Amino acid sequence: LPGDIQIPGPPTNVHASEMSKTYVVLSWDPPVPRGREPLTYFIEKSMVGSGSWQRVNAQVAVKSPRYAVFDLAEGKSYVFRVLSANKHGISDPSEITEPIQPQDTIVVPSAPGRVVATRNTKTSVVVQWDKPKHEEDLYGYYIDYSVVGSNRWEPSNHKPIKYNRFVVHGLETGEQYVFRVKAVNAVGFSENSQESEAITVQAALTCPSYPHGITLLNCDGHSMTLGWKAPKYSGGSPILGYYMDKREANHQNWHEVNSSLITRTIYTVEDLTEDAFYEFKVAAANLVGIGQPSDPSEHFKCKAWTMPEPGPAYDLTVCEVRNTSLVLLWKAPIYEGKSPITGYLVDYKEVDTEDWITANEKPTSKRYFKVTDLHEGHTYVFKVRAVNDAGVGKSSEISEPVLVEARPGTKEIFSGVDDEGNIYLAFECKEATDASHFAWGKSYEEIDDSDKFKIETEGNHSKLYFKNPDKSDLGTYSISVSDTDGVSSSFLMDDEEFERLMALSNEIKNPTIPLKSELAYEVLEKGEVRFWIQAESLSPDSTFRFVINDKEVENSDRHKINCDRSNGIIEMVMDRFTIDNEGTYTVQIQDGKAKNQSSLVLIGDAFKAVLAESELQRKEFLRKQGPHFSEFLYWEVTEECEVLLSCKVLNTKKETVFKWYKDGSGIDVDEVPDLQKGECHLSIPRLSRKDEGVYKATLSDDRGHDVSTLELSGKVYDDIILALSRVSGKSASPLKILCTEEGIRLQCFLKYYNEEMKVNWSHRDSKISSGEKMKIGGGEDVAWLQIVEPTEKDKGNYTFEIFGGKESYKRTLDLSGQAFDDAYAEFQRLKAAAFAEKNRGKVIGGLPDVVTIMDGKTLNLTCTVFGNPDPEVVWFKNDKVFELNEHYAFSLEQGKYASLTIKGVTSEDSGKYSIHVKNKYGGETVDVTVSVYRHGEKMPEIKPGQLAKPRPIPPA
Repeated sequence: LPGDIQIPGPPTNVHASEMSKTYVVLSWDPPVPRGREPLTYFIEKSMVGSGSWQRVNAQVAVKSPRYAVFDLAEGKSYVFRVLSANKHGISDPSEITEPIQPQDTIVVPSAPGRVVATRNTKTSVVVQWDKPKHEEDLYGYYIDYSVVGSNRWEPSNHKPIKYNRFVVHGLETGEQYVFRVKAVNAVGFSENSQESEAITVQAALTCPSYPHGITLLNCDGHSMTLGWKAPKYSGGSPILGYYMDKREANHQNWHEVNSSLITRTIYTVEDLTEDAFYEFKVAAANLVGIGQPSDPSEHFKCKAWTMPEPGPAYDLTVCEVRNTSLVLLWKAPIYEGKSPITGYLVDYKEVDTEDWITANEKPTSKRYFKVTDLHEGHTYVFKVRAVNDAGVGKSSEISEPVLVEARPGTKEIFSGVDDEGNIYLAFECKEATDASHFAWGKSYEEIDDSDKFKIETEGNHSKLYFKNPDKSDLGTYSISVSDTDGVSSSFLMDDEEFERLMALSNEIKNPTIPLKSELAYEVLEKGEVRFWIQAESLSPDSTFRFVINDKEVENSDRHKINCDRSNGIIEMVMDRFTIDNEGTYTVQIQDGKAKNQSSLVLIGDAFKAVLAESELQRKEFLRKQGPHFSEFLYWEVTEECEVLLSCKVLNTKKETVFKWYKDGSGIDVDEVPDLQKGECHLSIPRLSRKDEGVYKATLSDDRGHDVSTLELSGKVYDDIILALSRVSGKSASPLKILCTEEGIRLQCFLKYYNEEMKVNWSHRDSKISSGEKMKIGGGEDVAWLQIVEPTEKDKGNYTFEIFGGKESYKRTLDLSGQAFDDAYAEFQRLKAAAFAEKNRGKVIGGLPDVVTIMDGKTLNLTCTVFGNPDPEVVWFKNDKVFELNEHYAFSLEQGKYASLTIKGVTSEDSGKYSIHVKNKYGGETVDVTVSVYRHGEKMPEIKPGQLAKPRPIPPA
């Protein structure tokens, strides 16, 4: 055992692995056992026949098992031997090599020697081999591997390697492999080496990690009982035991407590001095060696415990860490106090906080506790206090910090029943190693009852079998896997789960006829109801019974019963399903010793559903005997944004009449549908709210009548608008700029636009709401955004988006830079033009274009004028200004009522009269033709009077 070996043994397998005319390279295997101290080597040589030995490296320590011996006499033979040494002394010499004569020769290398594969990682293995006896001018080595039993070899490297050690990667965890090596030089390849021993791919064995949590559990004044936590990792090999050291406080030297291994995590140290202070440390050992020792404990005073309360619980273990909970386990105090322990209190707190929280208001009598309502991702520490009649005892050691978070890939215990009907619990742990132990427990106490349970563990799987399951097996079962990062789980075997497993077990142990399907029903085309069940298989000797409401029914015209044993189908067809058929339907099957039955309960709503479906199918069958709709009215949207109401018809003839209706009124269509084609369509070119209503299509002839109805409103209308949005959105043009006197208008042209479509306008990614500044609207084929009185703030990206359900269509325009400047200038021009047009001089009263008057009469031409500022008004005759006198009179009242009066008209007054109305924004001229006829003459024929058309006058 480690600690018992002092001076190392001699090296073995000393050989020449390389040579030339003046030197030899020696290689050897380290001694076994090696001892606990670092090794060095001494090499000695002797010329054959000399009888004397010379130490080659007297002044140089050799630490690796390989050394080159130089300055050898050419043509002479030598023998060699090697000694190993540590601080305790030098070993005996190794066996002497065969005589070696250094020489330069190149031949095919001999096969490499012994091949040894050792663990490395979960997916790789370290392969080492002895170099060949003849390794002249080697290029290197090739390594092959094979899965045990496959007889198929795969190369590990595609270029020769120089060293006699290679790490083979890409292997499968848990699989067994063997390896072989061949050498190569300029002449060729060596023979394959012998195969290595089979190795299972697992992580390499190491020394255990350090124990921790050393706790004083009891003291009687001359001895102390200590407990500690086992190492987190065993190093891949079971822990054999522990070594403990002690020292008095303030002393430098540690003293060994035990010479033989301690096999438990609790130990009583004897022969201590009363009232002295001691500290302790513990190291774990496995087959590889002794691991690092724990940190020194705190200083414990060797003073007898006499308090009435209990001592500390110990060996706190955290398991089943999930996202909001974990389970805490502990062992009972060694020192109970003056009365038996009645329970335990569990305390916890978050790391870096001060206040402890007690998880259980009342002490628990169990030595485990599930702490819930923790915060995921937070780190906690825990402690336990035992309670007896005297009060609350000493607190346990505080646990290590625990991150409350379920490990990725966390697996739980699952239950099952095997092919023999045995009930089991199973657990899989991919992190398990050869050193891992699957510890099953009930109520977190390890199971050792071989009469009740059987445990089978193979590789990373473990199963707990229930030998004679009964109600006493109810409870909480747990499992923990050692040498992992705390892999653990629990399973609650409650009444419901136990009954489920027992039922499965009973099914396997007591054979039943397997069913492909339970008893089911289907409603046939004419309204008949078919009840059927299908077994996996039925022999010709199988029997069955149909039972309705506890009464067996026989094959008859009303109940047509049939059995297809080749396919395992048993069926019953009821020709007429009525209200009297409510109840429970059962099929009982027997085939040899195997039995089975299946029931179908048709009561209440379930029965009403079958009855309604049967009656519907019967009506449908009758409906389809005449002209009928094979597809009732539905809607669709064309690529031109036309809404089509469509239906499909069958079983029509030449005399069949088809009609469309809306809200009860017939719809006149341009073209009568061709019923022989089987499709009818009604087009709604531009859908709007006026098209809402109930649409109906009818079919009729001497064989019958059928109706299909579609209410185009509510959700149907909204869905159509969405579909129109999808089609129209795809056709949306790029945004275009249109300037108006009001501002800048952004327009998007579409195949169809309806203000009920869901659209968004946004400016710089901010949604725009319609208002006085930004007005949103549209027409039949355009959507627009009017920017009223644009300013610098209105520059930027504008986006128009139309939604079509899950899809949307966007068009974007950058209204900035030159685009904004040009649009703004055009807006200002149009605004000024509109202002001028609004305020220029105008004739807004009515002047006729022709006036006919008899001479001697008085002619009065009157009109209303407008302008801002007030316009100048000038009258012309035959395009010339004429003087006003008693014959011609002009007036302008209130700045807006202008009139020209001609008293006693004569033929000379015939001609063209014009009124000019003008201010600084421009004006217009209106011409009136005056025709004078003499008294007694026939009045000339004239056309009906029309208003004179003004002619514009540009501004000054």
